[in-house]
Amino acid sequence: MLKLSRVLPLTSTSRHRLLEALSPRKVEVGDCLRDRPEFTSSSAGISTAANSYAAKGYTSDRVFAPYTVYKGKAAFSLSPCLPTFTKLESGSVVVDRRGTMMMNFMHSIGERKYDWEKRQRFALSATEVGSLITMGPQDSCEFFHDPSMLSSNAGQVRKSLSIKPNSNGYFVSLTVVNNLLNTKDQFSVPITAAEFAVMKTACSFALPHIMGWDQITKQQSRGTAGLQPKSGSQVLDLEWEK
Repeated sequence: MLKLSRVLPLTSTSRHRLLEALSPRKVEVGDCLRDRPEFTSSSAGISTAANSYAAKGYTSDRVFAPYTVYKGKAAFSLSPCLPTFTKLESGSVVVDRRGTMMMNFMHSIGERKYDWEKRQRFALSATEVGSLITMGPQDSCEFFHDPSMLSSNAGQVRKSLSIKPNSNGYFVSLTVVNNLLNTKDQFSVPITAAEFAVMKTACSFALPHIMGWDQITKQQSRGTAGLQPKSGSQVLDLEWEK
């Protein structure tokens, strides 16, 4: 598709029509991976996004590859948010904001459609990831967060995430109580043992990365290049924004 647009003397209008005709779907990268979670087939979504991404000539350093579990009443996605770093006057580079494993929960609003705009976030710390990884078949765990703990609104928003076993796997549940808005949001997603095994394996792989330890092994070969700066775009992906 890119080769055609380079060789043929197309106007902007004709190029747009050609790309529209050749593309199987009009789906933006953001649509497929962030704003359009109703696409339940991850392989199809990634393929479509790649085609649209290359055809429109976009360039970005960010890669979205969440593991998403879709069920009848709700869905959730799991993806790593890398730490950010800052450079001291001494020249040392230290972690400014620790990374997390971010979970996004969405209610179902129709067949194969989920309400991404009203999603709720829960950011698992490294220690909480450790608790999840070490869970056995009959174990359960529960985490409590106060996103406004260090502000004047402390205690006004409470989040609790629980993972409990059932006969076929586990229930992953999130409850968000917001006294400021007088709302209570609840999600419950049943997952199979296989889906939970994927979560545990993915978390085990991502754990050194969200701690920033992978940068220690790379610093001799590349210095501080490639470190996520303090002003990086992942700072926007914070649990307390929702």
